[in-house]
Amino acid sequence: MREAGRVRVVTGIISGIAIGAATIGIVAAASSAVLSVLFARRLVTPPGRAESELRILALGESTVVLSASPESRAHGRFSLWFADSTGHARIGAVISESPRWVARELLSVQFGQPKAGDNARTSGWFYLNPAELGLAYSGVLVETELGQAPAWLVPAARESSTWAIHIHGRGVQRPETVRALKEFYDAGVTSLSISYRNDTEAPNSADHRYGLGSTEYRDVDAAISYARSAGATRIILMGWSMGGATALQTLMRSPNRDMIIGLVLDSPVVAWGPILELHGTINRIPTPIQRAAQAVLSGEQAQLLVGTANPLDFPSMNFVERAAELDRPILLMHSAGDAYVPVGPSRALAELRPDIVTYEEFDVAGHTRLWNYDSERWLTAIRSWLSIQLGERTADAHATDSAN
Repeated sequence: MREAGRVRVVTGIISGIAIGAATIGIVAAASSAVLSVLFARRLVTPPGRAESELRILALGESTVVLSASPESRAHGRFSLWFADSTGHARIGAVISESPRWVARELLSVQFGQPKAGDNARTSGWFYLNPAELGLAYSGVLVETELGQAPAWLVPAARESSTWAIHIHGRGVQRPETVRALKEFYDAGVTSLSISYRNDTEAPNSADHRYGLGSTEYRDVDAAISYARSAGATRIILMGWSMGGATALQTLMRSPNRDMIIGLVLDSPVVAWGPILELHGTINRIPTPIQRAAQAVLSGEQAQLLVGTANPLDFPSMNFVERAAELDRPILLMHSAGDAYVPVGPSRALAELRPDIVTYEEFDVAGHTRLWNYDSERWLTAIRSWLSIQLGERTADAHATDSAN
């Protein structure tokens, strides 16, 4: 009897352990599923206001002292947004630093009055509109399938049939693109710096979600149609970050693709898989959950789980795998120090297509901050590439005219 009782007790303990283990497994699986959905949703949801993680510690006549961080130590010229982004200044080189603070040149204050204690953040924008580069411009409206999207029109000095469409990145607006406008103007190219769905300026899509370029390209195509109606016959696309992914999608999918003569890409998303891997690693998300997030976004349940109107087709957005399909000259600029969009896919694309890709790799510059780190090199790369492309196109046009 005692032995039988012991067997029942041991059996009960084992059963309890098995049930507990099964419960833990179910909870763990459910937690992983929830985490993968949250990770996926974050990728396609437009972010709110950027966080201001720095602090202004002191001010001098031409100096600002900031709390120490990789952001405040970064070399180059930047915008400084302060007091919950109600004020804007421009800062220059690092003057001195310690483990706790960084003193930088205070170049100018555009609006607001910075003071010690203000929260702050840096931005790569630097210029807020084309006029700050001495460029005349006007505000125009591009008719998209969702409604009218505002854009800046910067006409060339003389009437030009070559236009550039400038496409900003994820979570920002048109000022990101201003740094490049003068080079296009000097090359005789009219520029259209556009807004697109869900960027706080253009109309929102019904799902209020990013398509990671797969839906935004439609607004770029609308901008090309606007340029065509104004006399443009040739289009250059310049895209920043996700704007680069959008430019590549536009090249492949636009009904107006015959007009596109080349692309300029700054810190572009060439493939989305490595983005998920990088940010999964940064946020200590296990690899299986990273893969599950991609499956969620590309699966039939995407609308239910993450709110996108349609599943995302990641293979169609991988331009390393689609490198052979590209057929226009590309100036591709990226940084090995990019901690947001990994440089690997850009390198791979450049290696696969040296016939069409002119590749400029920077070393420590941050994401879309190549101009800020080394403006002369960045501007020279654009200037040289434009000179070659426009010169070749002009020569081709003359040859065609002569043949006729």
